[in-house]
Amino acid sequence: MATYSELMAQAQSLIAQAEQARKDELSAAVADIKAKMKQFGITVADLGGAGVSGKKAGKSKSSAPAKYRGPNGELWAGGPGRKPEWVRAVLASGKSIEEFLI
Repeated sequence: MATYSELMAQAQSLIAQAEQARKDELSAAVADIKAKMKQFGITVADLGGAGVSGKKAGKSKSSAPAKYRGPNGELWAGGPGRKPEWVRAVLASGKSIEEFLI
């Protein structure tokens, strides 16, 4: 039977592999979308996107200032409600959220 530390190491490795797979799949999806947009002459405005003058990408919905910064630059105010996926992954890996205080 595996020890706790061996299982935690395996879990961290799997989380890292899952994150890399997500990034790879996201890159492929974005490339596919861009190719189709070019093929059909679709613009961001056609999709109902905010464009340059609208809401910034990645801006939090909360008006509270961010207290934590994730490993990939994600921001979180630490308020009530569901924790972001990156926070849940950090906690599941055995790290403390306090390590990510801004």
